[in-house]
Amino acid sequence: MMNTYARPVRDLRNNYGEIIRLANEGNQVIITNNGREAAVVIGTEAYRRYETFLHREFIKEELSKAKDKAKDPNAKWVSEEEFWADFEEGQ
Repeated sequence: MMNTYARPVRDLRNNYGEIIRLANEGNQVIITNNGREAAVVIGTEAYRRYETFLHREFIKEELSKAKDKAKDPNAKWVSEEEFWADFEEGQ
């Protein structure tokens, strides 16, 4: 079970090891500066899961847009090769 801890920014320097331990145990540590939330420390495994989640949400959103565009009878269709060639020209 994930717990949330709030720590002042000075604890990053004074208690770094404890903050990292808490994060790597699956907890989140909210870093505060002058009593206001400034950042969140999470473990690398939690971060990887979060990145995967965001990536999947992005793909779902883009696929939804593509489905909507595909319904347009005037939509221009290109081959995969044409798509990548146009993409690489824009880089």
